[in-house]
Amino acid sequence: ICLQVPELEKATVRIRQLERVRGIIRSLREQGVAKLQVISDFDMTLSRFGCNGRRCPTSHNILDTSRVISEDGKKKLKDLLHYYYPIEIDPNRTLEEKRPLMVEWWTKAHELLVQQKIHKSDIAQIVRESEAMLRDGFKEFFDQLHKNNVPLFIFSAGVGDILEEIIRQANVFYSNVNVVSNYMGFNDDGVLTHFKGPLIHTYNKNNTVLQGTGYFQQLSTRTSIILLGDSMGDLTMADGVPSVENILKIGFLNDKVEERRRKYLDSYDIVLESDETLDVVNGILRYILAE
Repeated sequence: ICLQVPELEKATVRIRQLERVRGIIRSLREQGVAKLQVISDFDMTLSRFGCNGRRCPTSHNILDTSRVISEDGKKKLKDLLHYYYPIEIDPNRTLEEKRPLMVEWWTKAHELLVQQKIHKSDIAQIVRESEAMLRDGFKEFFDQLHKNNVPLFIFSAGVGDILEEIIRQANVFYSNVNVVSNYMGFNDDGVLTHFKGPLIHTYNKNNTVLQGTGYFQQLSTRTSIILLGDSMGDLTMADGVPSVENILKIGFLNDKVEERRRKYLDSYDIVLESDETLDVVNGILRYILAE
């Protein structure tokens, strides 16, 4: 497989069970394009983690630090981050402990944003002024999937309106792209009044959120999956898909690499360490989609 997908030789690539991964990639190719779908996280997976030594913003960060948020609002949002983020990444807490706290965090953050009376018309400009960047190779990634009619399902605990705008401004928001995320609700004057349910946070990205979306039913024949994520919470994103035949899980290990390597290698088939590109994903797609 490494001959057909030379990108797997990159220094950033770690694979625990090479033979198994080869088998999955081969099966994905044999099953063919008509059975394939890609399920991906957005923040720090399709978007970059860092650039020139600085952290890139997530879709929440873009909003939280933008000019439409008051100084007081910014401080309160930062306080929430400092309190809840260590809980989110604490390896010693169980998911059962974390889930209600994540709901609490997202709910409080959304309430703060609603108080800011954000205008729908400001969103495009907020994104334009931000430092958001998609990973290198994003154009080939989106183009390949679109050209081959492969559905790309983006499952994000971020802010849907912001991440859609990032994709739109990159000129890759094609018809095969579907997003499930936290969307803003605006009143008739275009002012943010609420966030639409259901709430999606880091640890409930699974079929419970998707029941009744009809999205997975309509894709029930797409039994080959490439899953892209950067956290443990992303591993459940395909749980709503009926009768999965093949699934290849690719994880971006962006941060605290030494500390987290083992856990990622236990959970993901392919781990990409501090890799700001989609090279490996594109290489695998090229091989699978080749005539």
